[in-house]
Amino acid sequence: MSQQPVLLPYDDPAFVADPFPLYRQLREDGPVRRAVIAGGLDAWLVTRYEDGLAALSDPRLSSDVRDASDPRLIAQLPEFERESMMSNMLRSDPPDHTRLRRLVSKAFTARRVADLRPRVQEITDRLLDAVLPAGRAELVADFALPLPVTVISELLGIPVDDRHDFQRWTDAMIVRGERMPDPAVVNEAWQRMRAYVTKHLETKRARPGDDLLSALVSAHDEEQRLNHDELIAMTFLLLVAGYITTVNLIGGGIAALLANPDQLTLLRERPELLPDAIEEFLRYDGPVSPGIARFAREDVEIAGVTVPRGATVLVASAIADRDPARFADPDRLDITRQDNGHLAFGHGIHYCLGAPLARLEGQVAIGTALRRLPGLALAVPPAELSWRPGGLRGPVRLPVTFTPAHRAG
Repeated sequence: MSQQPVLLPYDDPAFVADPFPLYRQLREDGPVRRAVIAGGLDAWLVTRYEDGLAALSDPRLSSDVRDASDPRLIAQLPEFERESMMSNMLRSDPPDHTRLRRLVSKAFTARRVADLRPRVQEITDRLLDAVLPAGRAELVADFALPLPVTVISELLGIPVDDRHDFQRWTDAMIVRGERMPDPAVVNEAWQRMRAYVTKHLETKRARPGDDLLSALVSAHDEEQRLNHDELIAMTFLLLVAGYITTVNLIGGGIAALLANPDQLTLLRERPELLPDAIEEFLRYDGPVSPGIARFAREDVEIAGVTVPRGATVLVASAIADRDPARFADPDRLDITRQDNGHLAFGHGIHYCLGAPLARLEGQVAIGTALRRLPGLALAVPPAELSWRPGGLRGPVRLPVTFTPAHRAG
């Protein structure tokens, strides 16, 4: 296997729109490939399913970015990520990760997520009511974006009057368009958001409500609680996990159906396939690409390749989830696919805590859109769709047409 790093050309719109031909070539070239990823950073891509599954459970591969030997990695992180590194569950290892996840799990329960379904349905219907008479919409800005923003705002107990600012700051901090955000704009939004969340946490301590943030404030385990910095870090983790990835799941799932009209027809005819369809959207073209970063604590052998201590290891879930050794006919969207053990939500101790909420929102949003938007079709040629670059994947805009209708009721 050649050790010459391959460049992932995030400045090439053709690659950003469809990275899978290059991904396929990388997987065929070898199970572990050196690559230059977003930001010009060097990484080792794990391209095959079984190797990726093992790597995500390997304790020699750390989630803590401080274990990386390349100083550029930390330097390129936005200020809000650098400040939260010591307290961020996503970037921590046991025993810190064990304690943080246990405390958060006490507040972010399966029942709390399940109880959200009627409200998610209500928000979904209201958003579709607003576009139905026009017979056209931009389904990211009009639908896929405001749905999870509203859900996560309500889940965190953000007052209605504050949500415009809250969304504006969040938008500035998370990649939304074709270009990476301006660091100065990101940092200004972070300072404003941090001040707001600090004040909001004080309110929840004094007057707790029936919301997730109040539950996080009160969560305890053998007299241990989340400290202030951990609560701030957890709030932002919930924002990222509950916001842009869900936007990408909804927008990307609808885009995948529009590009595969046979599957669109099948799902309309058999709505009971919706849970399987959501899993297939996550496997086929999930919201994270190329994958999940880890950092080698020591020299690690992966699939016969020695990865040096301090190296960035990218478990390339977007590549591994199309591995023909694991999935039959992997480049075909098949909403009837069974045994769909994709890696889009990770694996092992870091398996995404927000996966049930993402699945719930995806099912309600996509199922309701198909039911209430007859004749749904792209309003532009598929080649004109623009996609997010590097790290997070999904359509930036999704202009569609459909048969106009009056609002429900």
